[in-house]
Amino acid sequence: MARYWLAWIVGALGLWSACAGTAAAQILPDRVLINASARAGKDLSGPWNWSVDPYRDGVAGFHGEAPGRTHQRYADVDVDAETRKDPYALWEQDLRRSPVTTLPSSWITHDATMRYYDGLVWYQRRFEAAPKVGERQFLHFGAVDYRASVFLNGAPLGTHEGGFTPFSFEVTGKLRPGENQITIGVDSERSADAVPPTVTDWETYGGVIRPVRLVTTPVTYVDDAWIRLTRDGRMRASIALDGPSAAGQAVRVRIPALGLVLSGKTGADGRWTGDMAAPQRLKRWTPEAPTLYEVQFEGGADVLADRIGFRTLEVRGTQILLNGKPIFLRGISLHEEELGKEPTRAITPAAARALLSEIKDGLHGNFVRLAHYPHSEVMTRMADELGLIVWSEVPVYWRVAFARPETLTVARKMLAENILRDRNRASIAFWSVANETPVSPPRNAFLTTLTDDVRALDDSRLVTAALLTRRNEQDGKIEMVIDDPLVAKLDVMAINTYNGWYSGDRLEHLPAIGWRSDAGKPLILSEFGADAKAGFLDPTLRRKFSEDFQAEYYRQTLAMAGKIPFLAGMSPWILKDFRSPRRQHPVYQQGWNRKGLISETGERKQAFGILADWYRSREDRGR
Repeated sequence: MARYWLAWIVGALGLWSACAGTAAAQILPDRVLINASARAGKDLSGPWNWSVDPYRDGVAGFHGEAPGRTHQRYADVDVDAETRKDPYALWEQDLRRSPVTTLPSSWITHDATMRYYDGLVWYQRRFEAAPKVGERQFLHFGAVDYRASVFLNGAPLGTHEGGFTPFSFEVTGKLRPGENQITIGVDSERSADAVPPTVTDWETYGGVIRPVRLVTTPVTYVDDAWIRLTRDGRMRASIALDGPSAAGQAVRVRIPALGLVLSGKTGADGRWTGDMAAPQRLKRWTPEAPTLYEVQFEGGADVLADRIGFRTLEVRGTQILLNGKPIFLRGISLHEEELGKEPTRAITPAAARALLSEIKDGLHGNFVRLAHYPHSEVMTRMADELGLIVWSEVPVYWRVAFARPETLTVARKMLAENILRDRNRASIAFWSVANETPVSPPRNAFLTTLTDDVRALDDSRLVTAALLTRRNEQDGKIEMVIDDPLVAKLDVMAINTYNGWYSGDRLEHLPAIGWRSDAGKPLILSEFGADAKAGFLDPTLRRKFSEDFQAEYYRQTLAMAGKIPFLAGMSPWILKDFRSPRRQHPVYQQGWNRKGLISETGERKQAFGILADWYRSREDRGR
């Protein structure tokens, strides 16, 4: 298993910057391999053999013993050649001659029989390598859902748990000159102890859903690099080197367009942090002008380039400030699922642009909530380019085993992997630690640990979580009360509310619903919505699942939202209809959650225009 080490974070210095004056234990991956897609190496996307293994025969024999050689899907052997040499050899699997699919993708689109498969699938391919002295090699995985067991040339490299965050294994000294074989056992089955647990409201896209890459670096390389604009107007950069020459190494950060150079030497731990006043000609990143700069991080023989924007975020009373100015977040929520009737959760730049452009250009939006797990780095980089503020989330969702320490460890690893991957993305404003989790002492302690982790890893962004509310009814008046104890740990409150859809409230009564919070903090309505089957019109009855009901729901809910004095933004549920096996109405749903403002193929529903008009009016007022 990829090693995880316990680093003590002290003060606000060093790459793992903590809250000033505190010390906290943080679980971190043993390597970050930041911006892996930009490094030298080989993309292993493309054709792979695959084979289903529902009884996990490649993991253990039927008495629980280790699998025999002829059952090992990862064995470094040509099965056909073996059986020709020994006609009595019994092999009941042969990955080299198994069906071929294209990765990254989910197996639900490999074959019609795999639509609801939940279990173990093996993937294998061969690739050429030419390892050289003076270089290191790593196998980097963008994401594998949910557990991955990785083998190179028949030998185990390690395992990883978590379906949405990157990981890597070093293969220096393990590659052969010429042909090599990589095998991945992907197990999508989760338990009640997993993150997320078994019960969700989205499709399980089991498989290798993001690229696999063979990465080559110098012996001592830039493992992590982060540059940001501080709230007091300074450019602060951090570099972490990995390798035998990491200590005492000269490092440098350059932004040629600004004439900015920051340089220094790493400490005994291979890390360095330095800062200087931001150049006056720095153009700050905003949704209206998403300026990105070419940045070079240099350490020893390694040079790593990235495109990075700079802006500040803070909270003042009930307002969210971007670059010191109040901003109202005109957003929508989004699942990681491309447009089309058969999505496979393989997000390309074109797929990301198509989705985010509907928000930016169609809805007049400036904000997207990427729910309910870390989305592809392709998506967050596209948000940087297009100018959309991002809410990034880990899947601490509904019924998490909050009292179980091992589950907390898994969640903390996911959170760290997500933050470390994306700290250079100017678009990301919020790290969210949970969604709709009922209040309890174990839950409160669990989420408090996660909020502390966020602040230890990144003091430049805001912390939030999508919470539930308490409903008060007295003398015919309804009041939604925000009194979750977690609010005290958050910078921004967020609430999911479905009055009129999951409640019996009549739509015309929604504007009269009041909202109360004594926290004095900004509020984001992180979810509200109603299902509608695209094309189902019912203007007379306005039945649920009709476009007419959804449109009226939006009219009345927006009227309610407009009266909340501490409202700072919203991300209604959701941009696009998305697959959800729990939604099985045979006429309207058919395995899809229909709360999208566009259908799975991109057809806009009536409510799309209503929200777009509301946002346009806010845009015109500068709010």
